[in-house]
Amino acid sequence: MSDLAQRLAGIPRLDIIVPPTPLEHLPRLSDFLARDIFIKRDDFTLLGLGGNKLRKLEYLAADALRQGADTLLTAGAIQSNHVRQTAALAAKLGLHCVALLEQPTGTSGGNYLTNGNRLLLDLFQCEVIACEAITQPVQQLADAALRLEAQGFRPYVIPVGGSNALGSLGYAGCALEIAHQCQGVIQPGAVVVPSGSGGTHAGLAVGLAAVLPETALIGVTVSRRSEQQPLIAGLVAQVREQLSLAPPAAEIILWDEYYAPGYGLPNDEGREAIELPARLEGIVLDRFIPVRPWQG
Repeated sequence: MSDLAQRLAGIPRLDIIVPPTPLEHLPRLSDFLARDIFIKRDDFTLLGLGGNKLRKLEYLAADALRQGADTLLTAGAIQSNHVRQTAALAAKLGLHCVALLEQPTGTSGGNYLTNGNRLLLDLFQCEVIACEAITQPVQQLADAALRLEAQGFRPYVIPVGGSNALGSLGYAGCALEIAHQCQGVIQPGAVVVPSGSGGTHAGLAVGLAAVLPETALIGVTVSRRSEQQPLIAGLVAQVREQLSLAPPAAEIILWDEYYAPGYGLPNDEGREAIELPARLEGIVLDRFIPVRPWQG
């Protein structure tokens, strides 16, 4: 067992919802781009239609249960995949779920406001609190937790995206899984990951530095530009402290040029990027493109 695996093994997690997910070669997309492309299929995680947040929630929900919580409290946008996965896990565990939801796109379209992930929240019986904006998520969640406590609940606050040091451990562990799956198959030159709330990016940064140190990690910003570098650097430092890892982490690489016009607002290039693996491999990279009708 590697040193990283030993350190992770000492931290409680649920270990019931994220079996190893496939690392899949994409031959037609690889031919099209003239390089070998593999995809880590974390859309195959088993709960609530899957997604990357469940790896974080394994650690966070275990901590919630340890503390005797009866409610998972979190926040995000109306179409948040994180909130959808948190609500699904709460339903599985028999916990109440409360979500602060903002509307960041400015659209009045009913498909965005009531369909997709928002519809699934109702199916999972998540209590939704509409917010004009979530500009101070830590304080807004703390205030909501106080209100829930006054009502007799025992809330556990899960940060936006599940992205704190504890949640990020899910992707330090995912790096171990990737390294094992690459062994004898491919020596990856780079791993590319969306970089938003930061937990997936930071966890992979710590994990890959330990088990695939020659592999670059590239974060593609999806929520912000100038503040993303210190956000990731801070989370990486917290994860390393959580795991008592002393060596410095690898350089933080961010690609900012694809973030436009804003969070949850697709552009033509983004639509083309979603369409390409769908057309060549039958793989859907994003479930909901709700702001405008699809032009395909």
